[in-house]
Amino acid sequence: MGTGNAIWAFLLTLVAGLSTGIGSLFVLLWKKTNAKILSVMLGLSAGVMIYVSFVDIFPSGQELLISEFGKKAGSWITAASFFGGMLLIGVIDKLIPSKENPHESRSIEKINSCGFGTNSGLIRTGMLTAIAIAVHNFPEGIATFTAALHDRTIGIPIAIAIALHNIPEGISVAIPVYCATGNRKKAFMWSFLSGLSEPAGALIAFLILMPFLNNVVFGILLTSVAGIMVYISMDELLPTAEEYGEHHLAIAGLIAGMVLMALSILVLT
Repeated sequence: MGTGNAIWAFLLTLVAGLSTGIGSLFVLLWKKTNAKILSVMLGLSAGVMIYVSFVDIFPSGQELLISEFGKKAGSWITAASFFGGMLLIGVIDKLIPSKENPHESRSIEKINSCGFGTNSGLIRTGMLTAIAIAVHNFPEGIATFTAALHDRTIGIPIAIAIALHNIPEGISVAIPVYCATGNRKKAFMWSFLSGLSEPAGALIAFLILMPFLNNVVFGILLTSVAGIMVYISMDELLPTAEEYGEHHLAIAGLIAGMVLMALSILVLT
C-alpha cells in the first residue's frame, strides 16, 4: 500500500467529510425548509447506505474474514463485527443529549421557526449539533479511509454514501446558527468545520493503524462500517423522513438511492 493509495484514500475521505458544507449552502437561498425535498433527500441517503452496505461492503468484509478464519469462524466474526458497529454508533448516540443529537428527528415546524436574534438557544443548538456531528464523523473518516486504501471500488461507494448522508447534517447545523445570528458566513463556517473530523479520522488511521492493517483488520472494519451505516439509515434517515410527513416521497427516495448506488457499483466494477 503505497503513498499514492494513501493520498487517494485521504482525498476521498476529505470530499465525503466536507460535503457537510454543501448542506450549509442551503442557507444562502433558505427561507423555509421544504419537507418534500428533505424527505426525498433523506430517503435517497438511506437507500444509498443500505444498498452499499448489504451488496458491497458486508460481502467484501465477510470474504476477507472467511479467507482468514474459515467459513464457520469467519461467519461468526463477520456477524459480531456487523452488530458491533451498530453497538458502537448506538453508544455514541446514547452519550449525546437528544436535543443536540443529529440522529434525533425534529419536526419541520421546529426547523422552520426562525427569528433572527430572538432565540439565543438556537446558536447553542447549532454549535452543539456541529460538535455531535464531528463526533459521529470521526469513525466514519477512519472507515472511509481504510476501505478506500484496501479497495477503491469499495471506498468510492462508501464515500458517496457518507457524502449524501452528510448533506442533511450540514443543514441541521447551518440553519439554527443562521436563524440565531442572521449571519450566513458563520452558519456556513460551523457546518463546514463539523465535517473536518472525517479527514481527521483518516489522518489518525494513517498515523496509527497503518502498521496493523491486514485482511483481518480490513474485514472487521468493513463489516463494522456496514453495521454503522445500516443503523444510521434505520435510526436517523428514515425516521426523520417520516417525521416530515412525506412517506411515499421518502420511499421513492429510498428506491432511487438504491438504484443510484447499483448503477455506480456497476460502472465502477
